[in-house]
Amino acid sequence: MRIDLHTHVKLAKKTVFSHAYFKEMMAEAGKNGLDAVAMTEHFNTWRYEDIYEVLDRHYPYEHGYYLAEGIKVFPGIEVDIQETGHILIIGDRERILALRQRLEPYTEKGRFINFQSLLDWSEGQGFLRIGAHPFRLSTPLHHLPVELLRRLDAFDLNGKDIYAQGLEAYRAQLDEFAQRLGRPVVGGSDTHQYMQYGCIVNSFDEEAGTAEELRGLIRQGAYQIEVSPCLHAKVKSANVIKALLKKELASEESSGDLRELGEMA
Repeated sequence: MRIDLHTHVKLAKKTVFSHAYFKEMMAEAGKNGLDAVAMTEHFNTWRYEDIYEVLDRHYPYEHGYYLAEGIKVFPGIEVDIQETGHILIIGDRERILALRQRLEPYTEKGRFINFQSLLDWSEGQGFLRIGAHPFRLSTPLHHLPVELLRRLDAFDLNGKDIYAQGLEAYRAQLDEFAQRLGRPVVGGSDTHQYMQYGCIVNSFDEEAGTAEELRGLIRQGAYQIEVSPCLHAKVKSANVIKALLKKELASEESSGDLRELGEMA
């Protein structure tokens, strides 16, 4: 099973969730050789719950994932923490939605939840918890207490950071950091636009149907990370297209002619 463990299904936080855009994303994920994605949308994206309302209307939820356009879509969330940094949490749909509801008072900058509380709230619920882009210059994790970092299941080798900082140097510091903490590294594209799919992929030796099964395979080391030789082209093109689409949406909004990217029906 080939899976991307850090993906987004909205163009940006302030845009509506579009079923049409989502369908296009999943179709392109399949064309890039993916069997599954973790849908780690930002917890403070506009109308987070719309995502699940639309998916529930259009796709079956099978034990631990949606089957959407031939792709397994594991529910998840990306949470900003008070100390600076982002945590990916992947798990059962109902538990993800319950966690998001509990985080409602903490969605604004300056009021983010502290790291220990987030860990406590997500403990023992079958979640796969990943430290996102630990060495990103704007939102690092490496500065946090070791005893808290060790409660995570893995750390994210992030496609955007490889593009920005270079694979060899970035992976060397991430591998050393993860080994010191006794935790594995997994790959995530961090995509908001489909051109970025396939830039980095986790190839698992077995199928998984729940976040708990994913976590078990990661702990066993039963996977390999594959970094595409086209990573830079993929990330750069996705950035360019995303910027153009955002500019188009902003122009439509300012002219009073904002059209949603897709149907909510």
